[in-house]
Amino acid sequence: MYEEILDLPPVYKGKVRELYSLDDDRLLMVATDSISAFDFVLASRIPDKGEILNRLSLWWFGRVADLVDNHVLSTDVPAAVAGRAVICERLEMIPIECVARGYLTGSGWLEYQQTGEVCGVTLPGGLVDGSRLPEPIFTPATKAGLGAHDENVSFDVVADTIGGGLAGQIPTSRWRSTPGRNSSRSRAASSSPTRSSSSAVEPTGRSCWPTRS
Repeated sequence: MYEEILDLPPVYKGKVRELYSLDDDRLLMVATDSISAFDFVLASRIPDKGEILNRLSLWWFGRVADLVDNHVLSTDVPAAVAGRAVICERLEMIPIECVARGYLTGSGWLEYQQTGEVCGVTLPGGLVDGSRLPEPIFTPATKAGLGAHDENVSFDVVADTIGGGLAGQIPTSRWRSTPGRNSSRSRAASSSPTRSSSSAVEPTGRSCWPTRS
């Protein structure tokens, strides 16, 4: 979408965001106005959606700055994408979507009705759709390609996929749900689930998930 006006080598085009190469260590990440619904990109767009999405992301990064590293290096971007883009580190993606849930709904609610669990985590009986969980739980999912569906998986599947050493760092992702849940409750809103999108690790091995528990 922005390839012609940026004159930068494209690296990857996702459902909503596009990546362009700046140099060997940095990427330009652009949030477009595209709409992704049920793992498909719709033909229609929402004007300025990408700028709003980018601002929300930066706000949340600030909220959890003391809990987790992030990929953002600068917001000093080309004028053509000002407000909707960031300059970020090049990181190696881990094919797992880290999801911290503070409430029971969506795919988690469907799984709970069938098994009493969500991603292998046993929950109390008697919960209903939208119930607040006693504490946030880590409920990972696969990272499917464009047009394919992410699938909820257990922590054991994560460990088999990326290795036990790296997987052992991930459960602290539950810390991310706490600021989100507190902020939502103070505004009489519910964020269900609270999702993290930092499934990445530097080639040196520094992971971008919470560093304390």
